[in-house]
Amino acid sequence: MSLLHRAIHARPGELAPALAAFTLLLCLFGGYFMLRPVRESMGVAGGVENLQWLFSATFVVMLLAVPAYGWLNARVPRRIFLDCVYLFFASNLLGFAWLLWRTPDPLRAARAFYVWLSVYNLFVVSLAWSVLADVFDRRQAKRLFPSIAAGASLGGLIGPLVGGLLVSDLGTVGLLILAAILLLPTLALRRVLMDWRGSGGAGRPGAESEPPERPVPGNPFSGINQVLGSRYLLGICAFVLLLSCTSTFLYFEQARLVAALFPDSHQQVRVFALIDFTVQALSLACQLFIAGRVAQRFGVGALLAVVPLLVALGFIGLAMLPQFSVLASVMVLRRVGEYAFVRPGREMLFVPLGAPEKYRAKSFIDTVVYRGGDALSAWLNALLTGIGLAAAAVALVGAAVALAWSALGWRLGHRHEHTGSSSPAQETEP
Repeated sequence: MSLLHRAIHARPGELAPALAAFTLLLCLFGGYFMLRPVRESMGVAGGVENLQWLFSATFVVMLLAVPAYGWLNARVPRRIFLDCVYLFFASNLLGFAWLLWRTPDPLRAARAFYVWLSVYNLFVVSLAWSVLADVFDRRQAKRLFPSIAAGASLGGLIGPLVGGLLVSDLGTVGLLILAAILLLPTLALRRVLMDWRGSGGAGRPGAESEPPERPVPGNPFSGINQVLGSRYLLGICAFVLLLSCTSTFLYFEQARLVAALFPDSHQQVRVFALIDFTVQALSLACQLFIAGRVAQRFGVGALLAVVPLLVALGFIGLAMLPQFSVLASVMVLRRVGEYAFVRPGREMLFVPLGAPEKYRAKSFIDTVVYRGGDALSAWLNALLTGIGLAAAAVALVGAAVALAWSALGWRLGHRHEHTGSSSPAQETEP
Protein backbone atom coordinates (compact mmCIF):
# COMPACT_ATOMS: atom_id res chain seq x y z
CA MET A 1 0.00 0.00 0.00
CA SER A 2 1.40 3.40 -1.02
CA LEU A 3 2.24 6.25 1.31
CA LEU A 4 -0.71 8.23 -0.05
CA HIS A 5 -3.07 5.33 0.68
CA ARG A 6 -1.88 5.26 4.29
CA ALA A 7 -1.95 9.06 4.65
CA ILE A 8 -5.65 9.31 3.77
CA HIS A 9 -6.63 5.90 5.22
CA ALA A 10 -7.69 4.61 1.79
CA ARG A 11 -7.98 0.90 1.07
CA PRO A 12 -7.21 -0.72 -2.31
CA GLY A 13 -9.50 0.68 -5.01
CA GLU A 14 -10.49 3.76 -2.98
CA LEU A 15 -7.65 6.14 -3.87
CA ALA A 16 -9.00 7.25 -7.27
CA PRO A 17 -12.54 8.09 -6.04
CA ALA A 18 -11.13 9.79 -2.94
CA LEU A 19 -8.91 11.99 -5.12
CA ALA A 20 -11.86 12.71 -7.45
CA ALA A 21 -13.97 13.81 -4.46
CA PHE A 22 -11.04 15.87 -3.14
CA THR A 23 -10.68 17.63 -6.51
CA LEU A 24 -14.42 18.25 -6.81
CA LEU A 25 -14.41 20.14 -3.49
CA LEU A 26 -11.18 21.90 -4.51
CA CYS A 27 -12.88 23.36 -7.62
CA LEU A 28 -16.05 24.35 -5.76
CA PHE A 29 -14.36 26.04 -2.85
CA GLY A 30 -11.65 27.61 -4.98
CA GLY A 31 -14.30 29.47 -6.96
CA TYR A 32 -16.42 30.36 -3.94
CA PHE A 33 -13.59 31.61 -1.74
CA MET A 34 -12.25 33.67 -4.61
CA LEU A 35 -15.57 35.55 -4.48
CA ARG A 36 -16.20 35.48 -0.72
CA PRO A 37 -13.96 38.51 0.10
CA VAL A 38 -15.78 40.44 -2.64
CA ARG A 39 -19.11 39.51 -1.05
CA GLU A 40 -17.92 40.61 2.41
CA SER A 41 -16.78 43.96 1.03
CA MET A 42 -20.16 44.41 -0.68
CA GLY A 43 -21.93 43.64 2.61
CA VAL A 44 -19.88 46.29 4.40
CA ALA A 45 -20.55 48.79 1.57
CA GLY A 46 -24.27 48.50 2.23
CA GLY A 47 -23.79 49.40 5.90
CA VAL A 48 -23.04 47.05 8.79
CA GLU A 49 -26.27 48.22 10.44
CA ASN A 50 -28.20 46.75 7.47
CA LEU A 51 -26.64 43.29 7.43
CA GLN A 52 -29.62 41.70 9.18
CA TRP A 53 -31.78 42.72 6.20
CA LEU A 54 -29.41 40.95 3.82
CA PHE A 55 -29.54 37.83 6.01
CA SER A 56 -33.35 37.98 6.00
CA ALA A 57 -33.44 38.46 2.21
CA THR A 58 -31.17 35.42 1.83
CA PHE A 59 -33.56 33.36 3.94
CA VAL A 60 -36.58 34.44 1.87
CA VAL A 61 -34.80 33.60 -1.40
CA MET A 62 -33.86 30.23 0.09
CA LEU A 63 -37.52 29.52 0.92
CA LEU A 64 -38.39 30.14 -2.72
CA ALA A 65 -35.48 28.14 -4.10
CA VAL A 66 -35.87 24.94 -2.04
CA PRO A 67 -39.23 23.87 -3.58
CA ALA A 68 -37.80 24.42 -7.08
CA TYR A 69 -34.78 22.33 -6.09
CA GLY A 70 -37.09 19.59 -4.76
CA TRP A 71 -39.23 19.64 -7.90
CA LEU A 72 -36.14 19.16 -10.10
CA ASN A 73 -34.77 16.46 -7.77
CA ALA A 74 -37.98 14.42 -8.25
CA ARG A 75 -37.63 14.51 -12.04
CA VAL A 76 -33.90 14.22 -12.77
CA PRO A 77 -31.93 11.02 -12.05
CA ARG A 78 -29.49 11.35 -9.15
CA ARG A 79 -26.67 10.38 -11.51
CA ILE A 80 -26.95 13.67 -13.45
CA PHE A 81 -28.73 15.91 -10.92
CA LEU A 82 -25.50 17.67 -9.93
CA ASP A 83 -24.80 18.55 -13.58
CA CYS A 84 -28.15 20.33 -13.97
CA VAL A 85 -27.76 22.36 -10.77
CA TYR A 86 -24.14 23.35 -11.39
CA LEU A 87 -24.74 24.39 -15.00
CA PHE A 88 -27.61 26.56 -13.76
CA PHE A 89 -25.38 28.27 -11.20
CA ALA A 90 -22.54 28.70 -13.72
CA SER A 91 -24.96 30.58 -15.97
CA ASN A 92 -26.00 32.70 -12.96
CA LEU A 93 -22.37 33.65 -12.34
CA LEU A 94 -22.01 34.79 -15.95
CA GLY A 95 -25.28 36.72 -15.64
CA PHE A 96 -24.06 38.56 -12.56
CA ALA A 97 -20.77 39.32 -14.29
CA TRP A 98 -22.74 41.04 -17.04
CA LEU A 99 -25.02 42.81 -14.51
CA LEU A 100 -22.14 44.18 -12.43
CA TRP A 101 -20.42 45.34 -15.62
CA ARG A 102 -23.48 47.17 -16.95
CA THR A 103 -25.41 48.27 -13.86
CA PRO A 104 -25.90 51.98 -13.15
CA ASP A 105 -26.63 51.21 -9.46
CA PRO A 106 -23.63 49.34 -8.01
CA LEU A 107 -25.02 49.34 -4.45
CA ARG A 108 -28.24 47.60 -5.44
CA ALA A 109 -26.32 45.09 -7.57
CA ALA A 110 -23.89 44.54 -4.68
CA ARG A 111 -26.75 43.70 -2.33
CA ALA A 112 -28.29 41.32 -4.85
CA PHE A 113 -24.94 39.62 -5.36
CA TYR A 114 -24.42 39.29 -1.60
CA VAL A 115 -27.75 37.48 -1.22
CA TRP A 116 -27.28 35.34 -4.32
CA LEU A 117 -23.76 34.18 -3.43
CA SER A 118 -24.99 33.10 0.01
CA VAL A 119 -27.68 31.00 -1.67
CA TYR A 120 -25.22 29.68 -4.26
CA ASN A 121 -22.72 28.60 -1.62
CA LEU A 122 -25.19 26.54 0.39
CA PHE A 123 -26.75 24.80 -2.59
CA VAL A 124 -23.57 23.82 -4.43
CA VAL A 125 -21.78 22.71 -1.25
CA SER A 126 -24.79 20.84 0.16
CA LEU A 127 -25.33 19.01 -3.13
CA ALA A 128 -21.65 18.06 -3.39
CA TRP A 129 -21.76 16.48 0.07
CA SER A 130 -25.09 14.79 -0.77
CA VAL A 131 -23.39 13.11 -3.72
CA LEU A 132 -20.42 12.06 -1.58
CA ALA A 133 -22.73 10.66 1.11
CA ASP A 134 -24.45 8.73 -1.68
CA VAL A 135 -21.20 7.41 -3.20
CA PHE A 136 -19.34 6.26 -0.05
CA ASP A 137 -20.73 3.92 2.60
CA ARG A 138 -20.54 4.52 6.35
CA ARG A 139 -17.13 2.89 6.97
CA GLN A 140 -15.58 4.52 3.90
CA ALA A 141 -16.93 7.94 4.91
CA LYS A 142 -15.49 7.69 8.42
CA ARG A 143 -12.04 6.92 7.02
CA LEU A 144 -12.04 9.18 3.97
CA PHE A 145 -14.25 12.24 4.61
CA PRO A 146 -11.73 14.19 6.73
CA SER A 147 -9.08 13.84 4.00
CA ILE A 148 -11.59 14.52 1.22
CA ALA A 149 -12.66 17.68 3.07
CA ALA A 150 -9.05 18.87 2.73
CA GLY A 151 -9.93 19.56 -0.93
CA ALA A 152 -12.34 22.23 0.31
CA SER A 153 -9.62 23.76 2.46
CA LEU A 154 -7.07 23.73 -0.36
CA GLY A 155 -9.62 25.41 -2.61
CA GLY A 156 -10.30 27.89 0.16
CA LEU A 157 -6.56 28.47 0.44
CA ILE A 158 -6.02 29.08 -3.27
CA GLY A 159 -9.26 31.00 -3.86
CA PRO A 160 -8.70 34.04 -1.61
CA LEU A 161 -5.04 34.17 -2.64
CA VAL A 162 -6.01 34.31 -6.33
CA GLY A 163 -8.83 36.75 -5.60
CA GLY A 164 -6.61 39.06 -3.56
CA LEU A 165 -3.92 39.06 -6.25
CA LEU A 166 -6.21 39.47 -9.26
CA VAL A 167 -8.98 41.76 -8.00
CA SER A 168 -7.08 44.90 -9.02
CA ASP A 169 -6.42 43.58 -12.57
CA LEU A 170 -9.52 41.52 -13.36
CA GLY A 171 -12.04 43.27 -11.15
CA THR A 172 -15.12 41.60 -9.77
CA VAL A 173 -16.43 40.74 -13.24
CA GLY A 174 -13.31 38.76 -14.15
CA LEU A 175 -13.41 36.85 -10.85
CA LEU A 176 -17.04 35.88 -11.48
CA ILE A 177 -16.20 34.49 -14.93
CA LEU A 178 -13.25 32.55 -13.50
CA ALA A 179 -15.47 31.07 -10.77
CA ALA A 180 -17.98 29.93 -13.41
CA ILE A 181 -15.21 28.16 -15.34
CA LEU A 182 -14.14 26.32 -12.18
CA LEU A 183 -17.58 24.68 -11.94
CA LEU A 184 -17.11 22.83 -15.24
CA PRO A 185 -14.54 20.17 -14.11
CA THR A 186 -16.94 19.07 -11.36
CA LEU A 187 -19.23 17.57 -14.01
CA ALA A 188 -16.57 15.10 -15.14
CA LEU A 189 -15.60 14.33 -11.54
CA ARG A 190 -19.23 13.56 -10.70
CA ARG A 191 -19.25 10.96 -13.45
CA VAL A 192 -16.08 9.30 -12.11
CA LEU A 193 -17.61 9.08 -8.64
CA MET A 194 -20.97 7.72 -9.76
CA ASP A 195 -19.31 5.11 -11.98
CA TRP A 196 -17.18 3.90 -9.05
CA ARG A 197 -20.17 3.89 -6.71
CA GLY A 198 -21.66 0.90 -8.53
CA SER A 199 -18.50 -1.19 -8.33
CA GLY A 200 -16.73 -0.24 -5.11
CA GLY A 201 -18.85 2.27 -3.21
CA ALA A 202 -22.27 2.35 -1.58
CA GLY A 203 -23.89 0.82 -4.67
CA ARG A 204 -21.51 -2.14 -5.10
CA PRO A 205 -23.03 -5.63 -5.54
CA GLY A 206 -24.58 -6.81 -2.30
CA ALA A 207 -24.96 -3.33 -0.79
CA GLU A 208 -28.44 -2.05 -0.04
CA SER A 209 -28.90 1.28 -1.81
CA GLU A 210 -31.20 2.95 -4.28
CA PRO A 211 -29.99 2.97 -7.91
CA PRO A 212 -28.85 6.45 -9.04
CA GLU A 213 -30.52 6.09 -12.44
CA ARG A 214 -33.85 7.08 -10.89
CA PRO A 215 -34.89 10.46 -9.47
CA VAL A 216 -35.39 10.82 -5.72
CA PRO A 217 -39.07 10.09 -4.97
CA GLY A 218 -41.25 12.67 -3.27
CA ASN A 219 -42.64 16.16 -3.75
CA PRO A 220 -40.95 19.57 -3.40
CA PHE A 221 -41.77 19.65 0.33
CA SER A 222 -40.77 16.08 1.21
CA GLY A 223 -37.61 17.26 2.95
CA ILE A 224 -39.65 19.19 5.52
CA ASN A 225 -41.84 16.14 6.26
CA GLN A 226 -38.79 13.90 6.63
CA VAL A 227 -37.20 16.28 9.12
CA LEU A 228 -40.37 16.72 11.18
CA GLY A 229 -40.86 12.94 11.32
CA SER A 230 -37.40 12.10 12.68
CA ARG A 231 -35.91 13.12 16.02
CA TYR A 232 -32.48 12.31 14.62
CA LEU A 233 -32.93 14.81 11.79
CA LEU A 234 -34.47 17.35 14.17
CA GLY A 235 -31.35 16.96 16.31
CA ILE A 236 -29.21 17.78 13.27
CA CYS A 237 -31.44 20.82 12.64
CA ALA A 238 -30.85 22.06 16.18
CA PHE A 239 -27.11 21.47 15.78
CA VAL A 240 -27.07 23.55 12.57
CA LEU A 241 -29.11 26.34 14.21
CA LEU A 242 -26.66 26.59 17.12
CA LEU A 243 -23.72 26.52 14.70
CA SER A 244 -25.18 29.34 12.60
CA CYS A 245 -25.97 31.39 15.72
CA THR A 246 -22.37 31.36 16.97
CA SER A 247 -21.09 32.04 13.45
CA THR A 248 -23.43 35.01 12.97
CA PHE A 249 -22.51 36.64 16.29
CA LEU A 250 -18.83 36.49 15.35
CA TYR A 251 -19.54 37.59 11.76
CA PHE A 252 -21.31 40.78 12.86
CA GLU A 253 -18.53 41.72 15.22
CA GLN A 254 -15.97 41.08 12.48
CA ALA A 255 -17.88 43.28 10.01
CA ARG A 256 -18.17 46.08 12.56
CA LEU A 257 -14.47 46.12 13.42
CA VAL A 258 -13.27 45.78 9.82
CA ALA A 259 -15.53 48.65 8.72
CA ALA A 260 -14.09 50.82 11.51
CA LEU A 261 -10.42 49.91 10.99
CA PHE A 262 -10.25 49.55 7.18
CA PRO A 263 -12.45 52.12 5.38
CA ASP A 264 -11.09 51.41 1.86
CA SER A 265 -12.97 48.63 -0.02
CA HIS A 266 -9.82 47.14 -1.56
CA GLN A 267 -8.26 47.07 1.91
CA GLN A 268 -11.32 45.25 3.18
CA VAL A 269 -11.08 42.66 0.39
CA ARG A 270 -7.41 42.05 1.27
CA VAL A 271 -8.17 41.75 5.01
CA PHE A 272 -10.99 39.28 4.40
CA ALA A 273 -8.78 37.40 1.94
CA LEU A 274 -5.96 37.21 4.50
CA ILE A 275 -8.35 35.81 7.13
CA ASP A 276 -9.69 33.26 4.63
CA PHE A 277 -6.17 32.27 3.60
CA THR A 278 -5.13 31.72 7.22
CA VAL A 279 -8.24 29.71 7.98
CA GLN A 280 -7.84 27.42 4.99
CA ALA A 281 -4.11 26.85 5.57
CA LEU A 282 -4.73 25.73 9.15
CA SER A 283 -7.81 23.71 8.12
CA LEU A 284 -5.81 21.88 5.46
CA ALA A 285 -3.13 20.88 7.97
CA CYS A 286 -5.75 19.68 10.48
CA GLN A 287 -7.66 17.68 7.86
CA LEU A 288 -4.57 15.94 6.54
CA PHE A 289 -2.88 15.14 9.84
CA ILE A 290 -5.40 15.31 12.71
CA ALA A 291 -9.12 15.05 11.87
CA GLY A 292 -9.07 11.54 10.39
CA ARG A 293 -7.17 10.16 13.36
CA VAL A 294 -9.57 11.86 15.79
CA ALA A 295 -12.58 10.39 13.97
CA GLN A 296 -11.21 6.85 14.02
CA ARG A 297 -9.88 6.98 17.57
CA PHE A 298 -12.59 8.96 19.38
CA GLY A 299 -15.57 8.78 16.99
CA VAL A 300 -17.84 11.29 15.28
CA GLY A 301 -18.93 12.79 18.61
CA ALA A 302 -15.45 14.16 19.20
CA LEU A 303 -15.48 15.89 15.80
CA LEU A 304 -18.80 17.54 16.63
CA ALA A 305 -18.27 18.49 20.29
CA VAL A 306 -14.69 19.66 20.84
CA VAL A 307 -14.72 22.67 18.50
CA PRO A 308 -17.90 24.25 19.97
CA LEU A 309 -16.35 23.87 23.43
CA LEU A 310 -13.24 25.76 22.28
CA VAL A 311 -15.43 28.43 20.66
CA ALA A 312 -17.24 28.91 23.99
CA LEU A 313 -13.87 29.57 25.62
CA GLY A 314 -13.06 31.99 22.78
CA PHE A 315 -16.27 33.95 23.40
CA ILE A 316 -15.35 34.25 27.07
CA GLY A 317 -11.92 35.55 26.06
CA LEU A 318 -13.58 38.04 23.70
CA ALA A 319 -15.84 39.23 26.54
CA MET A 320 -12.76 39.89 28.68
CA LEU A 321 -10.70 41.54 25.91
CA PRO A 322 -12.89 42.83 23.00
CA GLN A 323 -10.14 43.66 20.49
CA PHE A 324 -9.77 42.89 16.78
CA SER A 325 -6.77 40.59 17.35
CA VAL A 326 -8.78 38.49 19.83
CA LEU A 327 -11.81 38.45 17.53
CA ALA A 328 -9.69 37.40 14.55
CA SER A 329 -8.21 34.55 16.61
CA VAL A 330 -11.66 33.33 17.65
CA MET A 331 -12.96 33.64 14.08
CA VAL A 332 -10.03 31.59 12.78
CA LEU A 333 -10.52 29.00 15.54
CA ARG A 334 -14.23 28.68 14.81
CA ARG A 335 -13.85 28.39 11.05
CA VAL A 336 -10.85 26.06 11.15
CA GLY A 337 -12.73 23.84 13.57
CA GLU A 338 -15.84 23.86 11.40
CA TYR A 339 -14.05 23.02 8.16
CA ALA A 340 -11.60 20.47 9.58
CA PHE A 341 -13.73 18.74 12.21
CA VAL A 342 -17.39 19.80 12.39
CA ARG A 343 -18.25 19.72 8.67
CA PRO A 344 -16.86 16.21 7.96
CA GLY A 345 -18.50 14.96 11.16
CA ARG A 346 -21.85 16.54 10.26
CA GLU A 347 -21.76 14.99 6.78
CA MET A 348 -21.05 11.55 8.30
CA LEU A 349 -24.38 11.79 10.12
CA PHE A 350 -26.20 11.50 6.76
CA VAL A 351 -24.26 8.55 5.34
CA PRO A 352 -26.42 5.77 6.89
CA LEU A 353 -29.64 7.39 5.61
CA GLY A 354 -31.54 6.73 2.39
CA ALA A 355 -31.43 8.82 -0.78
CA PRO A 356 -34.49 10.95 0.14
CA GLU A 357 -32.85 12.02 3.41
CA LYS A 358 -29.47 12.60 1.74
CA TYR A 359 -30.87 14.80 -1.04
CA ARG A 360 -34.13 16.27 0.27
CA ALA A 361 -33.92 16.46 4.07
CA LYS A 362 -30.23 17.37 3.93
CA SER A 363 -30.88 20.12 1.39
CA PHE A 364 -33.64 21.57 3.58
CA ILE A 365 -31.37 21.53 6.65
CA ASP A 366 -28.33 22.94 4.83
CA THR A 367 -30.27 25.75 3.18
CA VAL A 368 -33.53 26.80 4.86
CA VAL A 369 -32.58 25.78 8.40
CA TYR A 370 -29.04 27.18 8.12
CA ARG A 371 -30.09 30.50 6.61
CA GLY A 372 -33.11 30.67 8.92
CA GLY A 373 -30.67 30.38 11.81
CA ASP A 374 -28.56 33.13 10.25
CA ALA A 375 -31.57 35.44 9.93
CA LEU A 376 -32.83 34.80 13.46
CA SER A 377 -29.33 35.23 14.90
CA ALA A 378 -28.82 38.44 12.95
CA TRP A 379 -31.99 39.97 14.37
CA LEU A 380 -31.16 38.70 17.85
CA ASN A 381 -27.75 40.35 17.58
CA ALA A 382 -29.38 43.58 16.37
CA LEU A 383 -31.86 43.40 19.29
CA LEU A 384 -29.15 42.83 21.90
CA THR A 385 -27.01 45.71 20.61
CA GLY A 386 -30.09 47.88 20.03
CA ILE A 387 -31.12 47.69 23.68
CA GLY A 388 -27.63 48.80 24.65
CA LEU A 389 -26.20 45.45 25.70
CA ALA A 390 -22.43 45.68 25.86
CA ALA A 391 -20.26 43.69 23.45
CA ALA A 392 -18.95 41.65 26.40
CA ALA A 393 -22.48 40.61 27.36
CA VAL A 394 -23.26 39.62 23.76
CA ALA A 395 -20.09 37.52 23.75
CA LEU A 396 -21.25 35.72 26.91
CA VAL A 397 -24.55 34.92 25.20
CA GLY A 398 -22.48 33.45 22.35
CA ALA A 399 -20.54 31.35 24.87
CA ALA A 400 -23.75 29.88 26.29
CA VAL A 401 -24.98 29.02 22.78
CA ALA A 402 -21.63 27.38 21.95
CA LEU A 403 -21.82 25.20 25.08
CA ALA A 404 -25.29 23.95 24.06
CA TRP A 405 -23.92 23.33 20.55
CA SER A 406 -21.11 21.20 22.01
CA ALA A 407 -23.44 19.09 24.16
CA LEU A 408 -25.78 18.39 21.24
CA GLY A 409 -22.86 17.52 18.96
CA TRP A 410 -21.61 14.92 21.43
CA ARG A 411 -25.08 13.36 21.69
CA LEU A 412 -25.59 13.21 17.92
CA GLY A 413 -22.16 11.64 17.42
CA HIS A 414 -22.90 9.04 20.10
CA ARG A 415 -26.27 8.26 18.45
CA HIS A 416 -24.60 7.85 15.04
CA GLU A 417 -21.91 5.52 16.42
CA HIS A 418 -24.47 3.20 18.05
CA THR A 419 -27.08 2.80 15.34
CA GLY A 420 -25.48 -0.30 13.82
CA SER A 421 -26.88 -0.95 10.36
CA SER A 422 -30.28 0.60 11.05
CA SER A 423 -31.19 3.99 9.75
CA PRO A 424 -31.04 6.68 12.43
CA ALA A 425 -33.87 8.47 10.68
CA GLN A 426 -36.14 5.68 11.82
CA GLU A 427 -35.11 5.98 15.47
CA THR A 428 -37.08 7.86 18.11
CA GLU A 429 -34.15 9.47 19.89
CA PRO A 430 -31.30 11.60 18.52
